[in-house]
Amino acid sequence: MGFMVRALLTTLGLVLILGVMGAGGAIYVFQKFGQDLPEHRQLASYEPPVMTRVHAGDGRLLAEYAIQKRVFVPLTAMPKRVLNAFLAAEDKNFYEHIGIDPLGVLRAIIINIKNIGNQRRMVGASTITQQVAKNFLLTNEVSWRRKVKEAILAIRIEKALPKKRILELYLNEIYLGFGAYGVAAAALNYFDKSLDQLSIEETAFLAALPKAPNNYHPHKKHKAALIRRNWVIERMALAGFIAREQAELAKTKQLTVYSRSETQFVQAPFFAEDVRRKLADQYGEEGLYKGGLSVRTTLDPKLQEIANKTLRGGLIAYDRRHGWRGPLAALPADARLNLPGDWKREIASIARPKGLNGWKMAAVLAMQADYAQIGLEDGTEGRIPLRELYWARAWMKDQKRGAKVKRPSDVLKVGDLVAVELITTDDKGELYPEGFYGLRQIPDINGGLVAIDPHTGRVLAMAGGYSYELSQFNRVMQARRQPGSAFKPFVYLAALDSGFTPSTLILDAPFVIDQGRGLPKWRPANYAKKFFGPSTMRLGIEKSRNLMTVRLAQTIGMDKVAEYARRFGIVDNMPEILSMALGAGETTLMRITAGYAMLVNGGKQITPTLIDRIQDRHGRTVFRHDDRKCVRCRARFWEDQRTPEVPDIRKQLTNPSSAFQIVGMLEGVVERGTGRRIKAVGKPLGGKTGTTNLERDTWFVGFSPDLAVGVFAAFDTPLPLGKRETGSSVSAPIFRDFMAAALAEKPSIPFRIPPGVRMVRINARTGKLAREGDKNIILEAFKPGTEPTGESQILEGQSWSPNGGSVSSASGTGGLF
Repeated sequence: MGFMVRALLTTLGLVLILGVMGAGGAIYVFQKFGQDLPEHRQLASYEPPVMTRVHAGDGRLLAEYAIQKRVFVPLTAMPKRVLNAFLAAEDKNFYEHIGIDPLGVLRAIIINIKNIGNQRRMVGASTITQQVAKNFLLTNEVSWRRKVKEAILAIRIEKALPKKRILELYLNEIYLGFGAYGVAAAALNYFDKSLDQLSIEETAFLAALPKAPNNYHPHKKHKAALIRRNWVIERMALAGFIAREQAELAKTKQLTVYSRSETQFVQAPFFAEDVRRKLADQYGEEGLYKGGLSVRTTLDPKLQEIANKTLRGGLIAYDRRHGWRGPLAALPADARLNLPGDWKREIASIARPKGLNGWKMAAVLAMQADYAQIGLEDGTEGRIPLRELYWARAWMKDQKRGAKVKRPSDVLKVGDLVAVELITTDDKGELYPEGFYGLRQIPDINGGLVAIDPHTGRVLAMAGGYSYELSQFNRVMQARRQPGSAFKPFVYLAALDSGFTPSTLILDAPFVIDQGRGLPKWRPANYAKKFFGPSTMRLGIEKSRNLMTVRLAQTIGMDKVAEYARRFGIVDNMPEILSMALGAGETTLMRITAGYAMLVNGGKQITPTLIDRIQDRHGRTVFRHDDRKCVRCRARFWEDQRTPEVPDIRKQLTNPSSAFQIVGMLEGVVERGTGRRIKAVGKPLGGKTGTTNLERDTWFVGFSPDLAVGVFAAFDTPLPLGKRETGSSVSAPIFRDFMAAALAEKPSIPFRIPPGVRMVRINARTGKLAREGDKNIILEAFKPGTEPTGESQILEGQSWSPNGGSVSSASGTGGLF
């Protein structure tokens, strides 16, 4: 009996000693390895990197910016089946343990001891909390030291965070292969489904991946992936998460993955890039690529599509007027000798040029009298008929062209590699046989188009060049060029605010200024090199008369002209010299188009914007372009109360009557002046052409009552565009085609007349009150008391020299028009 007692006491003593030693060892390990561990409390406020999404005005996707394409889903929004699948596969005791699972560790030790010598994979016992500690706070180092640190951190994390937060971090952070971070991205990448659409077998497959996604690749290691998936299904059944019948049925299903549906993006690369830059400037690269911003832009996809199409079409039209610069490339000599041969392989061996925009590459296989036989890159054959080669006269210096094309061999030769486009009709609408192609050429000229809502400044469309693939330089925002006569309306506006009227007579005659010793005399001239005597202000802007504009600017003072240029945001610090009145000061297409928008909206200041609203990852609005306050707009119920009025806080930049007068004069440009091509649209439109010296830059900027549009076209390196190529012939047709498509389904709305304006019938040529028998009678806008009286004075201006002496008038070239 005494022996039994002593043995029991000895055993208890040993257990106590071992327990104390174990506790002491645990304390030592915690102190030894628990020092200098990462701060685990940061996980309480941790937000995983989430992609920023940029949307067009109608909600369609414009761009995505991310380092890891993760879709964050709160735990409360995840289906129960997804949670259960991962718990069954990874940590069935998750809601019971303290961060580590002692029973799981013991089980893993026993299994690993049994597996010694049979080359089976070692079994792990990491809990979900341990995986969170490793993924967020530790490295992937494989060592017992890291495992100890992982266990310590897991226990600390469990004390600091609720279980739901730990599981949410895990399911949104974990890498599951196929470039997917988090379960939501994995559901899309593997099955093209959202989480709530996943079946049992699909959910089980995703839960099978965390340990080693590459070991269960559905294509490369299909058998292993199927076994692992079925193992997870069995675990779900054993845990009671699904019924046995459901499990057995799910195991019989094929493991099939589906490619993710290609995301449909609105095609506006120049617009999207400018938005990206603004976001990076405001939130930094970290906020842009990891912040999960939701950005609603001002873009109208329909108008953007029209802008892309019309700008490209206009640039191509100009390019074709100036001839053929030659093929994209030529096949090697030995390949040309073996044609037709394997032309598909030969084409594939040559790098595809950028900027083809849907055109196909083709090799010229043979020449006939009335067509060229071609082989396309897809292996099919076709023909380029002679009629489609008539435009392709040889390009010559100064944008001139060579002799007329009489046969295909005048343009092409066997072995040429060219761009072609499938065509069905010729320019007269006659049908071509199947397999006919037109010869195409990437334009040398480039340009931009922008459309703005004149009442809000919202940028509705922006095409910054012919092809973003070819050049990322944005000619709407970045190209600073002289606007030429497109600036003149602001000179005339300053004059209208100074008391002049559209009927004021200005002398159109030679004008010369002596600029001082050693400098040539400045002799501006009209584009037609003619002089028309006293003419109305309206006629001066309709016909774009340089000499009248210079005299007007001289009379009102260049200080006032410079002030209006600054006020309307066109040029910030304009030199106060007369040549600036003809558009010699550099600006951008965006700035001058915004200036025109402020003319048609009645002289109210607007700020162009590409972004309507920005929300953070939690849905909070952090930026809004329209910052007007409207308390009554937030009423929860509609009880037939009075419609709230949103205050108009826009600054008034000019007299609304003056703004309307200049709008009417610019409408005359379209009706009777340099913009007559645009009259074909058949809607109330106004605008102004612009061309600089030697036809280097061409512009057309204009508007309808509710849409302001600017077009610029030129070579990126300023060069003459060729004889008679002006804003009227290059940019105006692009404006016309854009407006025709944009306004096709819109009602014809007249320009809005502000209060205090009198509409008077006058003779458009003389500016005098209309009389019986007069032709060209129009309704002209006048401020009260400024209507024509029958008496008139002529504004003559003054040519002068630095010494104060009068300089005799002399004709000459120069100036902008």
